[in-house]
Amino acid sequence: MEMEYSVDITDGSATAPIPISPSTTTSKSSCRQLSPTSVLTPPPQSTVVLSPCAACKILRRRCVQKCVLAPYFPPTEPLKFTIAHRVFGASNIIKLLQELPESQRADAVSSMVYEANARLRDPVYGCAGAICQLQKQVSELQAELAKAKAEVLNMQCQHSSLLSMFFAEMDEQLVSPPTPPPYENLNFFTGTDDVNLGGVFEPLWT
Repeated sequence: MEMEYSVDITDGSATAPIPISPSTTTSKSSCRQLSPTSVLTPPPQSTVVLSPCAACKILRRRCVQKCVLAPYFPPTEPLKFTIAHRVFGASNIIKLLQELPESQRADAVSSMVYEANARLRDPVYGCAGAICQLQKQVSELQAELAKAKAEVLNMQCQHSSLLSMFFAEMDEQLVSPPTPPPYENLNFFTGTDDVNLGGVFEPLWT
């Protein structure tokens, strides 16, 4: 085993010998053969830039890490928060989301955005007007469906009655015997003709 002295750079004094194994010598020699450019450098750490959510960007406030509005108003959809904020207000939206459990917040935000859109389209009736219109359409479609079902039932009844009449006629034809054809001349054996049949039956001897 080779011995190597290590020299302290600060004061230049020699320290105790450090044993060097063959594996360390080979690793040092292999490191000497590598060029400075081939030495692997650690990759630079990527800095994650967190953009504020659409709500904080519109309200011009700092978006904290646990922002209540961030999961439901992403920065790519600013119009979504603008519409809801115009009708309900930011404080009411935040208060409503804080009172609800996390499993129901997404549905609540969708409902608020839908109602806000309806309120902007129809300031008088708002969402109630849209609901009434949809209920009217549902009633009309149900009436058309009932009419179509009645027509189908009527056609099925007509079809079954026609089939019953057809099978009844077939049974009558199979049960009743065939009628003989009418004869026009039935005077063949009546003797009404002038033909004298007496000579026919006369004895052959006299």
